[in-house]
Amino acid sequence: MANEIFRERGVGESKKHTVMIMADGGAAMELPNPFGEVGNSLSDSDLRETAYVVFVGAGRSSGGKPLTYISQSEKAERSSSFSAPPPSLQRSLTSTAASKVKKALGMNSSSKRGAAMESSAAQAKSKKPVTAGELMRVQMRVSEQTDSRIRRGLLRIAAGQLGRRIESIVLPLELLQQFKPSDFPNHPEYEAWQKRNLKVLEAGLVLHPYLPLNKTDTAPQRLRQMVRGALEKPIETGKNSESMQVLRNAVMSLACRSFDGHPPEACHWADGPPLNLHLYQMLLEACFDLNDEISIIEEIDDVLELIKKTWVILGMNQMLHNLCFAWVLFHRYVASGQVENDLLFAVNSLLIEIEKDAKATKDPAYVKVLSSTLSSMLGWAEKRLLAYHDTFCNGDIDLMQIVVSLGVTAAKILVEDISHEYRRKRKEVDVACDRVDTYIRSSLRAAFAQRMEKVNTIRQSSKNRKNSLPLLSILAQEITELAFSEKGMYSPILKKWHPLAAGVAVATLHACFGNELKQFVSSISELTPDALQVLKSADKLEKDLVLIAVADSAESEDGGKSIIQAMPPYEAEAVVAKLVKSWIRSRLDILKEWVDRNLQQEVWNPQANKERFAPSAVEVLRIIDETLEAFFLLPIQSHPILFPDLLTGLDRCLQQYISKAKSGCGTRSTFIPTLPALTRCSAGSKFGTFKKKEKPHMGQRRKAQVGTMNGDCSFSIPQLCVRINTLQHIRKELQVLGNRIVTYLRNCESNHVEDNADGSGKIFELSAAACLEGILQLCEATAYKIIFHDLSHVFWDGLYAGEVSSSRIESFLQELEQILEIVSTTVHDRVRTRVITDIMRASFDGLLLVLLAGGPSRAFTLQDSEIIEEDFKFLMELFWANGDGLPTELIDKHSIAVKSILLLFRSDTESLIERFKSVSLETYGSSAKSRLPLPPTSGQWSPTEPNTVLRVLCYRQDDMAAKFLKKNYNLPKKL
Repeated sequence: MANEIFRERGVGESKKHTVMIMADGGAAMELPNPFGEVGNSLSDSDLRETAYVVFVGAGRSSGGKPLTYISQSEKAERSSSFSAPPPSLQRSLTSTAASKVKKALGMNSSSKRGAAMESSAAQAKSKKPVTAGELMRVQMRVSEQTDSRIRRGLLRIAAGQLGRRIESIVLPLELLQQFKPSDFPNHPEYEAWQKRNLKVLEAGLVLHPYLPLNKTDTAPQRLRQMVRGALEKPIETGKNSESMQVLRNAVMSLACRSFDGHPPEACHWADGPPLNLHLYQMLLEACFDLNDEISIIEEIDDVLELIKKTWVILGMNQMLHNLCFAWVLFHRYVASGQVENDLLFAVNSLLIEIEKDAKATKDPAYVKVLSSTLSSMLGWAEKRLLAYHDTFCNGDIDLMQIVVSLGVTAAKILVEDISHEYRRKRKEVDVACDRVDTYIRSSLRAAFAQRMEKVNTIRQSSKNRKNSLPLLSILAQEITELAFSEKGMYSPILKKWHPLAAGVAVATLHACFGNELKQFVSSISELTPDALQVLKSADKLEKDLVLIAVADSAESEDGGKSIIQAMPPYEAEAVVAKLVKSWIRSRLDILKEWVDRNLQQEVWNPQANKERFAPSAVEVLRIIDETLEAFFLLPIQSHPILFPDLLTGLDRCLQQYISKAKSGCGTRSTFIPTLPALTRCSAGSKFGTFKKKEKPHMGQRRKAQVGTMNGDCSFSIPQLCVRINTLQHIRKELQVLGNRIVTYLRNCESNHVEDNADGSGKIFELSAAACLEGILQLCEATAYKIIFHDLSHVFWDGLYAGEVSSSRIESFLQELEQILEIVSTTVHDRVRTRVITDIMRASFDGLLLVLLAGGPSRAFTLQDSEIIEEDFKFLMELFWANGDGLPTELIDKHSIAVKSILLLFRSDTESLIERFKSVSLETYGSSAKSRLPLPPTSGQWSPTEPNTVLRVLCYRQDDMAAKFLKKNYNLPKKL
């Protein structure tokens, strides 16, 4: 609502009475006269002379002595003196005290025309003191000849109408009858004078009457016809002239109207707006020195006192005087180039009085002029205040306070004292605060746009330079400077009307920069140095702006909450975090793709490098190291916060590599053959045709059993060793990476470091655990592959098959020794013992499988136990290697199970049967007394485990064992 009022301008704005001023940037701006147009081609000169007539007439009529006239010849005789005017125009101007008017308006009493006046001081001394009336003639640029004619005419009028007050006389009408063409230097001048008076009558009685015209009245039409005729041919103005009589009748019928129909005390010919306001404006403009257009004459008090005597003719009062005087001062300030700030200060002082007047009256005519005048002033003020950064700087910052005061006061009067809507919502609007808020936001948006253009220019000129800052980083610096300039220069002034001036300013800048930042952020998809620089600059700018806002609102009612809420955070750190996470994902995706591609190409060649580990692992670790270095080189402060995301991703990539490095290599269960069903042996089953004819068949059968393995047996032992070495290398390098990460974190500029700095044990812990698990799995798989796959022909298929004495362990030991040499020279020192230990375990487990689950091709007598024990001793000695192999303690530890089983093979059959019954009873309880249950195969061989003892009986070659098994379990002799 208020904004609509501020956009309004006066009705009937005059194009004639306008001033062209140079607005911001030198563009021409029109400042219209708020009183409206007079019309009918009355010029400023016409209005000025008419105003002078009114001034002289009003002044003479108020005197105590009659009017006198001195002819030109007498004046020539008295060349050294002026005629004595009435007392009202006779005030001496030689000694003027300090002006009360200037003091009331807050203006300096000294005149800027001092030099010009001093130069004519000597001449002035030879003359009598100048009177106020003579000063007005000079100020209004009225010639002595014209002045003499006016006085002569007024004297004649007074002589002919003794006793009549000046306000009851229509001066233009009476003057028309006082002069003939011979009273003028030439006929054209007389015609111009006559036309002027007729147009003044038309303007005052028809165009702008004091009272509205009656549509049925013919007088206005007659007057118009007379004026139109006079414009073509001068009318006869003699006393007996018919045209003059018609004119008089029309004029007086219009001038002597009243609201109640009774004859008025005064004639209304010059008191209708805007004619009266224009005439009064001409009088007030005479208050400015002709020699110095921006200086008010020192005699202002005397002159204004005389001007106020015209109120009875012009229908003026103190309220209209204040309004007109304010406009005249304002108009002169603008028209003269806005150099005399005293004039604007005086306007402000008058506006205080006008504000009081506006509250005291609701006269529609006054309100209309008031609204138009204040709207014009406000429009001028707001053109400067809506972009006050362009208008005011350090040199004229004091002027800004005057302009703001003018704008705010005008706005308050327009809204609070004129607007009906405001009066209905009085409590909801703080006009001053609202307008200043608008000025701040508008000007700062404009200033922001200018800084943007400046930054674009700078950026264009430096785009080819190295290390040039991004555009928004430069802009952030510019806006920081602008914010602090606003706080120091403008906000202290604006705070008088707006308690949170600086807060609103920085909130506006925050929003403007936020819009640019939002567009920038939406346009970036990856982390770049420029993006980081911009976000870092934005974060710094935001902190500076918030500090200013908080400091500015410390004493406000809400402590600045409203301003801070109007500044939604840029969340630069969140954007950085988002970009960093995107950067992390991109790096991790590249790493995952690399892992997959290179593992497919990896051949696990032990000759690839001296350390005998996979080159792909070196590359993976290199990329991880480079990624870590790049991450900690990012110019951000949230490394510790975002690092877990990167670490988790790298850990998963490593786990992926580790998982694929061990995949397809099998496990212990992969290579252990399927156990054959239990059978019983009978005496002589290993002799004769069975040994010779059935052995090939059993070999085929055994190959079928081995063929059930699930592992990929295409990998050679050296390749498996390279895989083991690779995981060991990764495990070792993870410790190095962990220490490096701890150093990176400690060097970060963050307070979150303590949470991670001592957590090196948790860095890559999943990958480290996967490495260890992979090494164990690969060692075990390698060992069982060697025993059950690579050496199956001399071990699982051949050892003790048929005759024990002729199929002993020697061939197996020879080939195993060769493989141990390969493993020892290929596998890393740190895992060599582990691998060989697992091979030893696998050979021990294999030996037990041969003895306890070797199938129908194997059978053992009591005497064979000595051979078996001797072979086992040879096997242990191979791993001991005369002290160069595994430690004795380790060998003894893993040989306990085999030795305990060999004791069963040394026992006679009867003892074995009794042992079996005993352990079955212990295991199954009393139910085993009536019938011995068939114990399931657990795979955990032990002398106290029923299945183990039963298997020794199954492979015992004697009749007692065969009968026992036949009787209790009805086991077959062969599969």
